[in-house]
Amino acid sequence: MRKGLLIVFTGASGVGKGTIMKKLLAANPNIRLSVSATTRAPREGEQNGREYYFVTRREFDDLIANGGFLEYAEYVGNCYGTPSEPVFRMLDEGLDVILEIELKGFFQIKEAYPECLSIFVAPPSFEELQARLEGRGTETPEVIAERLKTAREELAHHHLFDYVVVNDDAERAANEVLSIISDRKNKE
Repeated sequence: MRKGLLIVFTGASGVGKGTIMKKLLAANPNIRLSVSATTRAPREGEQNGREYYFVTRREFDDLIANGGFLEYAEYVGNCYGTPSEPVFRMLDEGLDVILEIELKGFFQIKEAYPECLSIFVAPPSFEELQARLEGRGTETPEVIAERLKTAREELAHHHLFDYVVVNDDAERAANEVLSIISDRKNKE
């Protein structure tokens, strides 16, 4: 059996990663999304093992000490990380595993697994990204400004990725990502 492909999927907040991801998962039954661990409390409707693995800070620190994460970071007082065991299990089963992670996580994964496929999702323009974030209507102007500042920093690193996919249309972008994955697998 052929081993699965490890895929890093990164992009700024509001660029549409989640929408593209849903389309990828629906279009290809061989693709799985990794489930991250977090120390934050579950939100209403979230289930342990589905959205996240909800763990205590001590459990998180123990996983770090035992090499149990592919990547991890602390963000606004909570820790987030990609547990290695479930990802390796799926890869061994021949499934392609997508890690939807932030830029810091990308650097950790790329250093440890340089053979991974890395895809950066970009907005059609910075103005479009700003309009999307403001259009959500879920965040304060201060939070939007912080997200836009972070987005500028992330966009400055797009050249470090194997591919950049512009999300001007989610269906088209998802098809482009599927094509990139297929091409990479055919080269192996």
